[in-house]
Amino acid sequence: MVDLEAAGPVLRAQSIELPSWAFGNSGTRFKVFAQPGVPRDPFEKVADAATVHEFTGAAGTVALHIPWDEVDDYGKLASYAVEHGIRLGTINANVFQDDDYRLGSVTHPDPRVRRKALDHLLRCVDVMDQTGSRDLKLWFADGTNYPGQDSIRARQDRLAEALAAVYERLTGDQRLILEYKLFEPAFYSTDVPDWGTALTHCVALGDRAKVCVDTGHHAPGTNIEFIVASLLRLGKLGSFDFNSRFYADDDLIVGAADPFQLFRILFEVRCGGGFDTDSEVAFMLDQCHNIEPKIPGEIRSVMNVQEATAKAMAVDLTALDEAQRTGDVLAANGILMDAFNTDVRPMLAALREELGLQADPMAAYAASGYGERIAADRVGGAQAGWGA
Repeated sequence: MVDLEAAGPVLRAQSIELPSWAFGNSGTRFKVFAQPGVPRDPFEKVADAATVHEFTGAAGTVALHIPWDEVDDYGKLASYAVEHGIRLGTINANVFQDDDYRLGSVTHPDPRVRRKALDHLLRCVDVMDQTGSRDLKLWFADGTNYPGQDSIRARQDRLAEALAAVYERLTGDQRLILEYKLFEPAFYSTDVPDWGTALTHCVALGDRAKVCVDTGHHAPGTNIEFIVASLLRLGKLGSFDFNSRFYADDDLIVGAADPFQLFRILFEVRCGGGFDTDSEVAFMLDQCHNIEPKIPGEIRSVMNVQEATAKAMAVDLTALDEAQRTGDVLAANGILMDAFNTDVRPMLAALREELGLQADPMAAYAASGYGERIAADRVGGAQAGWGA
């Protein structure tokens, strides 16, 4: 069993932000699948996120996506979240679901479209002011499908100009978090395709610009933990979007496809100080529950991150350092494998009970009847989903 003295403080303090859109209807590019009880407005999304936190104790914030989560009074939504035991977190800007953005948003060749996109990003900072959110996370679908379609260099200049304008608008401890993605929906050249491009722009902006690592946004075989270690070393890792992928950006439950990879990533987080009390690294889920129920899917995701964290904390750093310094390759690898193969579930169950929670969050949620209640109560109105 993992030593609670080492892992306990990290696990007690761990906070895994939930995405509001995970509770809405989603699907593939061919079909969006509706489920009973899906939220019809941001308030119901917050209530569902609060339910995940109620059973896990580790999901105290929920991220919003604008305009999917637009409301007349963001202060009221923030108060509603607090009343339900959580807070509003990262604000995500959507500049990829408007007809004007067919050829891009902030990198579009038309200045009118670029201005429209920038105005939306600035409005998202206004939302941050009202919600008390620290982070503005930006992901751009911008890119081209064909060689010669547009100037790759000019698009980078346009991107830099827009990012600088948004960064200038930030105040206090607000941060700009830039996300990257290898491909899709732009298939020839993506304007922010990798961590190097994102890092280059963030370095140019300043200290409050950081990189987001989405674990699904990489080519097959990419060593994501190397990216994490490098960004931590440079002080430029701002946040994670946790999910799993088998082929492309599948947005499956984190740890479902490759739990060993999640463990390796979180071990580098530990080594790089990402779990320290003064760390500003944010941990968030970014998933679409297409065929599984939404709330249990998020509960399972939180539990998977907790388990991988506990295993990362189980690594004997003193023994590992000795094996590495003496060049004992098999011993070093064995130390990591011993930690990964440790069954941390009994320790986590005991920790939950210590915190006044049920030992098994999945079973506790199933027994609560919450899913059945919302399915019966949320009848009528328009269910939230992609584009809503």
